Amino acid sequence: MSKIRIAISLDGFTVARIDELVAAGIYPNRSRAVEAAVVEKLERLDRGRLARECGKLDRRFEKALAEENLGRWSKY
Repeated sequence: MSKIRIAISLDGFTVARIDELVAAGIYPNRSRAVEAAVVEKLERLDRGRLARECGKLDRRFEKALAEENLGRWSKY
C-alpha cells in the first residue's frame, strides 16, 4: 500500500519522547513511531466501538437464537 505524506505539529516533550524511542532502536525513525501510535489508537477505538455495540445486544435473545441453531445442527 502506498503511503501518503502528511505534516503534523507536536510539542517538544512529545518529540523528545519519540526521539528516545528511535535512539533506543524501538522504531527506525520518527515517521514509523508516529505511524505506529496512530494505527494503535485507531485499532483501540475500533475495539471500543465493537464493545459498545456488543453491549447493546439482548443476551436472552442471543442465547435463544444460538440454542435454536445448535438444535438444528445436532441431527448431523
